[in-house]
Amino acid sequence: MTIHSETLQHDPALSGRLIDMLGADLVLTGEATASYCRDWHGDVQSSAVAVLRPRSTAEVQACVRAAAALELEIVPQGGNTGLVLGALPDAPAKQVVLSLERMSRIRDLDVDNFSAVIEAGAVLEQVREAVAAKGLYFPLSLGAQGSCQIGGNVSTNAGGVNVLRYGMTRELVLGLEVVLPDGSVFDGLSRLRKDNRGIDLKQLFIGAEGTLGIVTAVSVKLLPAPDQVATALVALPRLEDVIALYRRARRDCCDLMSAFEFMPPLAMVLAREAMPDLPIPLEGHPAYALIEISGSGLVNIDDLMGRFLEAAFESGLALDGVVAQSHAQARNLWAIREGMNLGQAERGRHLRTDISVPLSRLADFVAEAEAAITRRMPGCICVSYGHVGDGNVHLNVLPDYSQGAGQVEPQILMAKKIVNEVLDRYDGSISAEHGIGRLKKSDFEQRLPPVHRALLTSVRRAFDPDGRLNPGCQFDLP
Repeated sequence: MTIHSETLQHDPALSGRLIDMLGADLVLTGEATASYCRDWHGDVQSSAVAVLRPRSTAEVQACVRAAAALELEIVPQGGNTGLVLGALPDAPAKQVVLSLERMSRIRDLDVDNFSAVIEAGAVLEQVREAVAAKGLYFPLSLGAQGSCQIGGNVSTNAGGVNVLRYGMTRELVLGLEVVLPDGSVFDGLSRLRKDNRGIDLKQLFIGAEGTLGIVTAVSVKLLPAPDQVATALVALPRLEDVIALYRRARRDCCDLMSAFEFMPPLAMVLAREAMPDLPIPLEGHPAYALIEISGSGLVNIDDLMGRFLEAAFESGLALDGVVAQSHAQARNLWAIREGMNLGQAERGRHLRTDISVPLSRLADFVAEAEAAITRRMPGCICVSYGHVGDGNVHLNVLPDYSQGAGQVEPQILMAKKIVNEVLDRYDGSISAEHGIGRLKKSDFEQRLPPVHRALLTSVRRAFDPDGRLNPGCQFDLP
């Protein structure tokens, strides 16, 4: 998304009227809005009439009504760590950002019910720590968990490394509180596991990216904290063997396997570029799997991991491996995964994809898509990695930077076109876990069947007939 400087102007009287209606404490204007109007990677800078920062559900209602009175559109925002520009204004002269960052309380933590009610602005990592202090576990885990917020996780149906065992955010939500576009409140903060009273309305808001309502609080499932965790990095002869090893792991480790990631050898190079002091074992192999199994109670997790790896070595699936002997070593192994992402960012602007294919076709897709990029864009470098157990591949492409800064964006667009052409032949999805936002809107609309579009349009019109809530996100209303 490109926003030209001339579109960044807005009527200062509008921000003044917002201050009159809501009070200066709730309204940021001018330079104070800059960080809220910049995407996480710093690739796109926008602007807004103002940033509204309510402290309660009632104040969210007041903000929604004030914006409507001034005919302003609202872009809801959590931690602003999204990767598809879903929380970034694209019509600065008539939009306000509504940040949930001040609504960060844990309203209730019920140990016996294994549930918690959390306000939308609570930072994911802080929630996980607060829950852990009570001996419980909230399994949603993301690279951005030190900044992302619960409301944004819900609104994007965030995935992360534990989807294999615990599912997407959708599977962790028991209930929601949502301020609707007319300022009314949907109070659906149920903590029931079983509630079959008709259509489950909360599901409409999960993954809607703030287009149907503004999530202000979430009721979530909690689990017993795993007191045993085994983490291993395994080297393999080729990517196809990663799939075979996963199949064996699903059989041998069953539902105790919480993560199974694959990485290319380039991951080690990129991680070292970003984190020079990071210990990196097992370099020089064609493919890698990062595996974690966990449990509590009477299960012996270390023994299970040992027997699984022993069988993998005996069968020839695994070439080498290392098992973390401490929490610090486990963090170091996961840091390779995160360092790979940091290394890509440090090299410069590049194509980031978030796609899914049937698990059985994952290796074939990666091979075909990488071959197509290499054939048609020989100076570019592919970095394919992801979550094996759910078929989610991040097939990123580093441009040929030697062609000059002016050629980076055209290369990114061409690489995306090539990857999506292959993806379409595999009946895959252009968004496995990041959402659509504004960045993927065009690609989404091109692949949207007429009946699907009609249903989505009807839903959005029913909730927001004036189209004031995050317009321009996901798809354009006719």
